Amino acid sequence: MKNIDWSSLTFGYMPTDYNVRCYYRNGKWGEVEVCSDEYLKLHMAATCLHYGQEAFEGLKAYRCPDGKVRVFRVEENAARMQQTSRGIVMPEVPTELFVEMVKKVVRLNQEYIPPYESGASLYIRPLLIGTSAQVGVRPAAEYCFLIFVTPVGPYFKGGFSTNPYVIIRDFDRAAPLGTGMYKVGGNYAASLRANRRAHEQGYASEFYLDAKEKKYVDECGAANFFGIKNDTYITPKSTSILPSITNKSLMQIAEDLGMKVERRPVSEDELDSFEEAGACGTAAVISPISHLDDMDTGKVYNFGDKPGPWSTRLYETLRGIQYGTVEDKHGWITVVIE
Repeated sequence: MKNIDWSSLTFGYMPTDYNVRCYYRNGKWGEVEVCSDEYLKLHMAATCLHYGQEAFEGLKAYRCPDGKVRVFRVEENAARMQQTSRGIVMPEVPTELFVEMVKKVVRLNQEYIPPYESGASLYIRPLLIGTSAQVGVRPAAEYCFLIFVTPVGPYFKGGFSTNPYVIIRDFDRAAPLGTGMYKVGGNYAASLRANRRAHEQGYASEFYLDAKEKKYVDECGAANFFGIKNDTYITPKSTSILPSITNKSLMQIAEDLGMKVERRPVSEDELDSFEEAGACGTAAVISPISHLDDMDTGKVYNFGDKPGPWSTRLYETLRGIQYGTVEDKHGWITVVIE
């Protein structure tokens, strides 16, 4: 294992030894290549640079108490990248190729997988880009699929603790029939101004209402929203929300724990009725919301200064599955290193 101060890692980039790449040319995928170069040689007219033909994923590898290294629901990440590829007209990376490359890059960089006690993990970033040189607006003929890894600490400094969020109506993350349901870089670029404003005002992140009517809950920055009341896990349904694998898993765990689960439109008016609320995603797993401020109306939605009982139980169960300390009833875990 590398000599790194694992406990002080932030959610940032640190170089590792290898990345893996595969190229799509002449209508088919080539052989997997191992590379030690952090840089890409890319034509200046590549479609990813001009027309946004770019998709990415995010997942983690965990060094577990039993010494094994596990990844969580890797096939779901492959399926979501395939959905994104269909959405912006790129060739789909076959699930077998996706999983093979994830396993290979983790094994190649296993010295960078943080120890279990550190609270850190190895972040895995698959990336698919159009590389053809062209100036017409049309899909590329050639693509590069690569995966790199980097050790990361908690997404929020406090780890599993509550954070304040703020409703910002001046910006939309994605249009209802646009690319919001796909994991493309443009959605994140569209969120940067709102995110900066939220940070400048002391909030952990921005909070979006729907772009069409500004009446319904959309997303918490780059994460899905959930609210809890009457032993029910409620999360918004919308065509502009990214289908979070973490949220999908939490819905299943909620049912396993005896909760009811509802995925439906959630009006802003309903926020007052939630006993607990949070943002969820790969980076933070769950970020409980302490309070949500509406800057336009002055309304404050309070959910508690400490993580609620259901949020805590959901978080601990999901983390336990990821680290192999809670039974994996649904076959979500892939052991990469025995």
